Amino acid sequence: MRQRLGKLVWFMMALLVTCFGIKVDARALLEKSSSWGDGSALLKATYETPNVSFEVHNIGKIAIAVTNSGTFGTGFISNAICDGEICPSGEYPINSDIEYLFSGALWIGAVVGRDTLVSIGADGWFPGINELLPDAGEDGAMIVRSNLKSKSYYDPQAISEQDFLCTFTDTFADPGLTGQDGFDNRGHMPLNISVQQNSYAWSYDYAEDFVLFDYKITNIGGFPIKDLYMALYVDGDAYHTSKDADGFQDDICGFRRTVSMPGEFCMEFDTVNIAWIGDNDGDPTTEGGPPAWAFTSARAVSGTRVVRSPSDSLISNFNWWISHGDPSRDFGPRKAATPEDPFYEFPLGQFGTPTGDKTKYYIMSHPEFDYDQLFTAVNHSDEGYMPPPSQSLAIDFANGYDTRYLLSFGPFDVQPGDTLPITLAYLAGDNFHVNPTDFEDYFTETEPSKFYDELNFDDFGLNARWASWIFDNPGVDTDNDGDSGRFNWSCQVGPDVLCFPECEVPNDSIIEFCEKIFYRGDYSTSDCYQGTGEGAPDFVGASPPPPPDLTVIPGYGEVTIRWNGQESENAYDVFSRQKDFEGYRVYYAEGDRLTDYILLTSYDVHDYKVFQFDDILLTWEQTSVPLTLDSLRSLYGPDFDPDVHDNEFRDFTDPHTNDRLYFVGQDWNESDLSNPSLIHRVYPEASRLDSSDTTDEGWMRYYEYEYVIDNLQPSKPYNFSVTAFDYGSLKVDLGALESSPLVNAVKEYPLPSAEIVEEEGLGVIVFPNPYRIDGGYAEAGYENRERKYSAERSREIHFANLPRVCKIRIYSINGDLIREIDHYRPEGGPESQHEVWDVISRNTQAVVTGIYMWHVESEMGEQLGKLVIMK
Repeated sequence: MRQRLGKLVWFMMALLVTCFGIKVDARALLEKSSSWGDGSALLKATYETPNVSFEVHNIGKIAIAVTNSGTFGTGFISNAICDGEICPSGEYPINSDIEYLFSGALWIGAVVGRDTLVSIGADGWFPGINELLPDAGEDGAMIVRSNLKSKSYYDPQAISEQDFLCTFTDTFADPGLTGQDGFDNRGHMPLNISVQQNSYAWSYDYAEDFVLFDYKITNIGGFPIKDLYMALYVDGDAYHTSKDADGFQDDICGFRRTVSMPGEFCMEFDTVNIAWIGDNDGDPTTEGGPPAWAFTSARAVSGTRVVRSPSDSLISNFNWWISHGDPSRDFGPRKAATPEDPFYEFPLGQFGTPTGDKTKYYIMSHPEFDYDQLFTAVNHSDEGYMPPPSQSLAIDFANGYDTRYLLSFGPFDVQPGDTLPITLAYLAGDNFHVNPTDFEDYFTETEPSKFYDELNFDDFGLNARWASWIFDNPGVDTDNDGDSGRFNWSCQVGPDVLCFPECEVPNDSIIEFCEKIFYRGDYSTSDCYQGTGEGAPDFVGASPPPPPDLTVIPGYGEVTIRWNGQESENAYDVFSRQKDFEGYRVYYAEGDRLTDYILLTSYDVHDYKVFQFDDILLTWEQTSVPLTLDSLRSLYGPDFDPDVHDNEFRDFTDPHTNDRLYFVGQDWNESDLSNPSLIHRVYPEASRLDSSDTTDEGWMRYYEYEYVIDNLQPSKPYNFSVTAFDYGSLKVDLGALESSPLVNAVKEYPLPSAEIVEEEGLGVIVFPNPYRIDGGYAEAGYENRERKYSAERSREIHFANLPRVCKIRIYSINGDLIREIDHYRPEGGPESQHEVWDVISRNTQAVVTGIYMWHVESEMGEQLGKLVIMK
């Protein structure tokens, strides 16, 4: 009877799915069927389609697309378009068009009853499989929020400058939604789990290279889930998007356990445990001479680090493989059989791609740390591995291929209602490849370590360390239990520094010369831990003042940048709890990359760092936050000049304490706000004490500033930015922090604004006219600056002096409509007076040489003109 009832349940489920597209809690339904005594069950279903969507983290130096269906990167997103362009997948640096990620996916596997089940965000090799899906409608939508008040999605509850929050489950069983597993020959069988995924990104200099993914996995079923493993599948493709389709066919992959630590931490190495992937040689260019780095060179490395797991006894595995249609070329390292660990045969005899739930769970749970890909042609039999493939294949794999990796951890037993917290960092690091000829000079398949030793993990390791520190701040007792994290003792005994581990307390004779140097936060444990709690994550770091919101007022050949600094100048440092604003910097750029920005001018408070001589340690130390010139003169007299005492040989004796001091300007001390050629106040008569004297937007007029930039070329767009910076944090030993120019950058042409066009009735301007194919526009930076598209698909003819709303039509000399462009910017703002025609017809064909007529129609009337294209 039970067997028949089980078949009936599956028939009912299949009927519901086939006829109505219903979401079914299949596993719970099956388990109910095995224990029914009264023939009743609760069926959970919905007739609606899951609200699958994605957003792009683009606040920092790394740009990553994130979905609400268990994947990140755009590899498994159809039609991933952002503002008319292909969305970045895992771009680094942002706006460079250098990608390091095809896609990543969450895999969760466990034993439920007698079944081994795995729920995946994507299979990675077989398309159309997605078993982690959000609810329908608003319940399944991603939440986007920011702690920056200048952002339209500001939320005081936000953790970072860009939070993406979503929840998805594995309880959809419609094959039309989840796909069909061809190897297990069955539809998706859920584990009955819910995943809350929060991802966080920052623009700070030390936090711009990573995104933190915080997962909370909950058993929403009625039965325990045993031996659960979680894994992150990553297919990282490293290449510039201008490369051909084979640009990702030469990647290398590995696992890095440690990186070097700065000497002040009293430890030589830091354990980071990062799975990494990068290009094999960094893609140097050979055009016009020997190999050299170019803007298309993929010199960085990307990877994944676990920064929090639910258990100290975590077992983690690292596997990499190459997927291929030919099983003999489908390869990954595999451990050889032993009596205690028999060899597991993959379904098609391949060594690489894990196909089907059982094989996926095997590779997730089987203890194995693969050797790095560069070492594929080296025999690792003495380490327990199978011999390398044939020599030709081993060499082919070792010198770079289309590779993916799996970082797995577990096991966990999860009772109904219980939740597992797991936090990962996806990060990148610069200068992984140092010299453009290193691969050519040092790599051999028999001795790959020579080339490996030339790879530079310094920046990668630094960013991995900061990802851990943002998650859990070293030296901060978050849960107030008396434990501030892991540390070493650093003792300055005369000219020598003596180091001791945390549990080895220095003796009484030197303890007064010692300080604790924290390298982990209070979420980590120690043998000599004395706290009463378990620690708590922070997800916070020292931040620069928030950048101001800009208004760019364009004119012919110039722009006026205006901003209000009320929020920037009154922000409190997260650690010192003091206002630490120091100044503003104004930048402009002709491109979109961070490295394109050029500093034009700056303003900073007139203040000084104060250094005091320590008579015991015989060293000079900064003793406090910087003091303003006014503060120093209130202490030492109205004529006191700190610039006279600017080093240890020209020190000053404090008349109140007899301490020896000297003073160093905090920045440039460029504090004049009255010069109209520099940053200046818009309302110099406004008072800081009069909070009722405000702008139309409600900001105090006292904080209104502007800066005029002239001698600009009207035919070029520029990016403009104003950053805010502080004076640093002694508490966490950080130097001055500055907001990123990318956070509030505004693109604008130095042309009369659309409002001026309408008020003064200015005539439309079309340029270049004539447009010449030999005009060298790309070489001069007027079009296709990043070489992303073919020349024929990147041409630009500009229409300027446009009203905010108009319709542009281009006709042939015979009166045929070639193209129609709707210019619709009713709110005005940047670029509202400008439009670009890509010299493509309405039939998506490149136009030919000839004379064309243009026609602009708006409420201002109609304007006509001729346009010549010479190809």
